[in-house]
Amino acid sequence: MPTALSPMSRALELARAAATAGEVPVGAVIIDPATGEIVGEGANAPVTAHDPTAHAEIIALRSAAAKLGNYRLTGLHLYVTLEPCAMCAGAISFARISKVIFGASDPKGGGVLHGPKFFSQPTCHWRPAVEQDESNAVEAGDILRDFFRERRG
Repeated sequence: MPTALSPMSRALELARAAATAGEVPVGAVIIDPATGEIVGEGANAPVTAHDPTAHAEIIALRSAAAKLGNYRLTGLHLYVTLEPCAMCAGAISFARISKVIFGASDPKGGGVLHGPKFFSQPTCHWRPAVEQDESNAVEAGDILRDFFRERRG
């Protein structure tokens, strides 16, 4: 069933919930673009889960794979509030996500347009389409900046 919110709006909600839980505010949503149905979602939870791999994207991938009964998520789109890191980019490639749409870019820790540029490496065998959601980039960045500003005091 299609969601009332846009996928990125839902991802931003998940990012805010992560911040409230004391996690770095990143949210991710996986949709079936043919139906608009959310098939997986996640919010950052490495601290809460005691799991360094519990990034929003990884949680969303696991959720979608469990729901669909398949580790291949071909044809699906991933919306995430922050440019994926190298670990998440690798998982996205292995899952065969067709398109990644992210909000804020991450010059320090990103792995798609920055850093290792995972999808551009010759060892990457599945390359999703990638685009930045410019209309939500500022809001996604503000959520992160506010989170870290509060912690610095």
